[in-house]
Amino acid sequence: MKLASRITRVTPSMTLAISAKAKAMKKDGLDVCSFSAGEPDFDTPKHICEAAKTAIDTGKTRYGPASGEPALKEAIAHKLQQDNQLTYTANNIMVTNGGKHSLYDLMMALIEPGDEVIIPAPYWVSYPEMVKLAGGTPVIVNTTAESTYKITAEQLRQAITPSTRLFVLNSPSNPTGMVYTPEELEAIAQVIVEADIWVVADEIYEKILYDGAQHISIGSLNEAIFERTIVSNGFAKAYAMTGWRLGYLAAPAPIIKAVNTLQSHSTSNVCTFAQYGAIAALTGPTDDLAIMRAAFTKRRLAILDMIRNIDGLSCVKPKGAFYILVDISKVGLDSVTFCQKLLDEKHVATIPGVAFGAEGTLRISYATDLDTIERGLERLSGFVKAYT
Repeated sequence: MKLASRITRVTPSMTLAISAKAKAMKKDGLDVCSFSAGEPDFDTPKHICEAAKTAIDTGKTRYGPASGEPALKEAIAHKLQQDNQLTYTANNIMVTNGGKHSLYDLMMALIEPGDEVIIPAPYWVSYPEMVKLAGGTPVIVNTTAESTYKITAEQLRQAITPSTRLFVLNSPSNPTGMVYTPEELEAIAQVIVEADIWVVADEIYEKILYDGAQHISIGSLNEAIFERTIVSNGFAKAYAMTGWRLGYLAAPAPIIKAVNTLQSHSTSNVCTFAQYGAIAALTGPTDDLAIMRAAFTKRRLAILDMIRNIDGLSCVKPKGAFYILVDISKVGLDSVTFCQKLLDEKHVATIPGVAFGAEGTLRISYATDLDTIERGLERLSGFVKAYT
C-alpha cells in the first residue's frame, strides 16, 4: 500500500508506545511500576467538571467558533496579562485540541520546505516530528548536564542561518525539568531580536515549579521580543485535564488568523462544553493545584534521594515539571535496550533518552504515588547492579 511520503519522515511516539505496553502488562495482571506517562495522576478538580456538566445541561453542545468560545478566549487573555505580563486580546487567542495540537497548527501555518526550526536537545519527542510534517528541517542543538540541559545564547546564535524561521523554547522542560533564569532568557531574547526570527514558548508546565524557581514568559521581557513571541499552553498539566484536550496559542493576529483558517478545515471548534470547564479552571479556586504541586514536591525529593544512592546513575535536580532525566551512560546499555530490559525483567516502565535526542539517558516521570516510586526505584537499583 502506498502512503503519503510525509508519513515516512516521522517517527512514532516512543512515549505513547511504552505507556501502552505498560498498560497492557498491567491488564494481564503483572505488577508494573510505570514512570512513563506525562500525565498527572490526579482527578480533574470538581468545580471544573461541574462547569462542564452545567454547560451540557444548558445546551452548550452545538458547534462553536473555530477559534474558541469568546468567553474562554477572554479568560485566557486575562490570565496571560495577570500571570505572565503579556498583553493580548481575545483576537490574539486560538483555542486548540490540546497543547500538542496548538504546536502542530503553528508548524503547519508558519513552516514550509526550506525553513529551519532550532530545537534544543533534550527535547519533547513531538517537536522535530511536527517540523518534519510541515516540510521544515529541525536543527537540533545539543545541551549537556554541565549546562543543566539548557541552550546558551551563544549556541543559539551559532545555530541560526538565513533559513532559520523559528526557535522552540520549553521552560519548564519536558524531559529535563529545567527552568530558564531571567538572565538566560534576556540573553536568548537578544539573539532572537537581532536575528529577527520567531520563538514559540511552550509553557505547559509553568505552574509546576520547585525550590523558588520562577517562570518567566520570554515575551514579557520587552516589546521587541514580544512582537516575535508565540505562546503555546494548555490545561492538561496544571489542572489534571489531559483527556479534555484543551490548549491554546497566543500570538500576533496574522498568525492566529492563519491558524484559525487551518483549524476551520481540520477539526473545527474544540469540544464546546469542555471549554466551559476550561473557563472554570482559569477563574475558579486553585486549591487543587496547590495540593498536586505539594505531592509532586515530596515525590521529587524522594526519587532524587533514591537515584543518588544507585551507583552508576546520576541526574540533574529539576526545577519544574514532573520529570527527571537520568544519566545511564555508565551502565553500558543503550537507552532503548536498557528500558526494554527494565520493563521485561523488572516490570518498570521508563522512556529511553534517545526519544528525546539524549542517548545515554532515560526519563522518569514522578506523576505517580510514593509507593510506586519506592518499589520501582528498588527494582531499578537491582537492575543496575546486575549490569554494572
